[in-house]
Amino acid sequence: MSFTPSTPSRHLQRLPLALAAAALCTGTAIAQQTPAQAQLSTVDVVGRTESGAYQSEEAAGAKTELPLRELPQSVRIVTRQAIDDLGATKLDDVLDYVGGVSRQNNFGGLWDNVAIRGLPGNENTGMATLLNGFSSNRGFNAPRDLAGVERIEFLKGTAAALYGASEPGGTLNIVSKRPLWKAAHAVEGYVGSHGLKRGAFDSTGPIGENFAYRLNVAVEDRDSFRDHIEARRSVIAPAFTWKLGRDTLLEYAGEVLRHATPLDRGVVAVNNQLGAIPRSRFLGEPADGKVTVENQTHQFMLSHEWSSDWRSRLGLSYRETSVTGFSTEPTALQANGTLTRQRRYRDFASDDLALQAELQGKLRTGAVEHELLLGLESFRFGMDSLMLRANPTAAAPYAINIDNPIYGQAQPTPAANTDTLERQRNTAFYVQDAIKLAPDWRLVAGVRVDNYRQSLNNRRTGVTDRQDPSSTSPRLGLSWLPSAQWTVYANAGRSFRPNLGSDFGTQGFAPETGRALELGAKWESADQRMGATAALFDIRKRNVLTADPVHSGYSVAAGEVRSRGLEFDFAGQLSAHWRLNASMVFNDVEITRDNTLQVGGRLINVPKVNGSVLAVYEDALANGQRYGIGGGVTHMGQRLGQARTQAEANAGTPAFDLPAYTTAKLVGYWRLSPTLRLTLDVDNLFDKTYYTSSYSRVWVTPGTARTVTVGLQARF
Repeated sequence: MSFTPSTPSRHLQRLPLALAAAALCTGTAIAQQTPAQAQLSTVDVVGRTESGAYQSEEAAGAKTELPLRELPQSVRIVTRQAIDDLGATKLDDVLDYVGGVSRQNNFGGLWDNVAIRGLPGNENTGMATLLNGFSSNRGFNAPRDLAGVERIEFLKGTAAALYGASEPGGTLNIVSKRPLWKAAHAVEGYVGSHGLKRGAFDSTGPIGENFAYRLNVAVEDRDSFRDHIEARRSVIAPAFTWKLGRDTLLEYAGEVLRHATPLDRGVVAVNNQLGAIPRSRFLGEPADGKVTVENQTHQFMLSHEWSSDWRSRLGLSYRETSVTGFSTEPTALQANGTLTRQRRYRDFASDDLALQAELQGKLRTGAVEHELLLGLESFRFGMDSLMLRANPTAAAPYAINIDNPIYGQAQPTPAANTDTLERQRNTAFYVQDAIKLAPDWRLVAGVRVDNYRQSLNNRRTGVTDRQDPSSTSPRLGLSWLPSAQWTVYANAGRSFRPNLGSDFGTQGFAPETGRALELGAKWESADQRMGATAALFDIRKRNVLTADPVHSGYSVAAGEVRSRGLEFDFAGQLSAHWRLNASMVFNDVEITRDNTLQVGGRLINVPKVNGSVLAVYEDALANGQRYGIGGGVTHMGQRLGQARTQAEANAGTPAFDLPAYTTAKLVGYWRLSPTLRLTLDVDNLFDKTYYTSSYSRVWVTPGTARTVTVGLQARF
């Protein structure tokens, strides 16, 4: 897959004045601190945590004060404690420990792309991802660094009733670290395999009585188990909280991230088999250098408490993204081991301005208690995309031999291939009512109405495609609480996602629509330190783009996909010494209608089975020094590695599959003193060769080789 962009203004070097002015009167839907966060902060307010919680009581992304146990929806939260136990520094490090999450094509290592419950989003921008309740996957986004992240919320099932365009399988919400009103600081340093060097700084505290700040900074430099690959990353994440009055709060969360690494499409399969070449072999061209991704995010939230029951929030988010650089990417493998390649140059830039206004409060109608949310959201998004491409020819194949690669050959000069300007505008209204029908019953009902305007201007052809899809996305969920620890729930909802482009008749495509049904049960221990969720789900998607059977080279919105499955998640503190995180998912995803792909076939990169276990034991030595040791095991089942057509199935052509894999990791820490701590993380403990995702037989991403990381953290 090549990333074919979509939106306005080539190099965005503007904003600060307009944003600063808007900041005085507006803000963003930055999550409020939950009880679980408050509990963690009493142990370790900055830096890596210990003796914290895996179990969380609330999810900011659910936009309700209902505890998670009472919410009629499956939600999996990766807390800061779990992030630290895993030694995770990027989002990719936690994905194997969340049931039902599978990796998709990661654009040569330059972005995050996952599917929840087997349903991927747009192949270029991925599934719906939020940062503090605002969309964060429009544009082009580098792999997320976790230095400034407090927790990660996986909202399973459809969230379109709150957030609009999204996948019915789930939505991901990243919650930023917030300022604390007690001074605390931490410095962290890490060294490890493959030339890893990382430093991080976390500082927070009050400045006067009404202002508090937080600053997270991380710088990382690493090589790779892959030949000719190295990555440089830096992230700065400032935040502040300003008490404008007794009942009025202005909050800010920002992030500036720069990520530079060669675009690496991975290895190739030979005769449908992986392992013919080493997992370390690079098939691009070192002379291309690095592709640079830059992201900048600014979010403000102005909140006001009108009374003990009612509050309002006004939020503003502005994001800029860009990607620039050359790459050499495989196109076809010949029988003699010659791999033809294509050279590309990308220059993409986007800007995204979004506004949210919400009123939330409680009221009673007789004996029934309501928690009502009224919201208005509007955004303006643009992406300017230029891609130059040099295709291989018989006279100039720009090839490399996979068994004996020789780099440094003359490189072709790419010519214009894509030059587009995409604009999106949307205004939406949403309402949600969380109702306590009786002591043992909860009802959550919501609906969102979206009015989109989309255009894609192809500068090379002079053609502009437009569409104005509107959608109404309802959701209804019911919970029964038969005891203080148990909940049985059911929910149903609809989702949509606009399809960009037009058909043979230059008519815009109907948007993708989804219908999701879920039935589940939740359990929580009496001390609220352990929780489990089991869920059955059935999801259908319609209007998936498929090949036009009459007009070659065009598409129609006629495909359909179904996802059904059973999932189980557990997280919590088993005893004073043990904490455990576990998941297991059985997921059957198939194509039920298509003009080209195999009907009854699978979607790529989606396993039928995946699961994980993470366990950590903590105790203290006789001299008072604390230590912890633990480990994790993850399993990912066999997955389809390249989309399979109906013609291939009819001809009996073997499918290309990625083999199942099981990996293990080791984690440990030793607190040398109240302020100094030593950590050890070993990933892929047994150095297993495995493959995490692919797009085709010549674009296969190998999993990371064994990596040992030693860290030292100091708090002061």
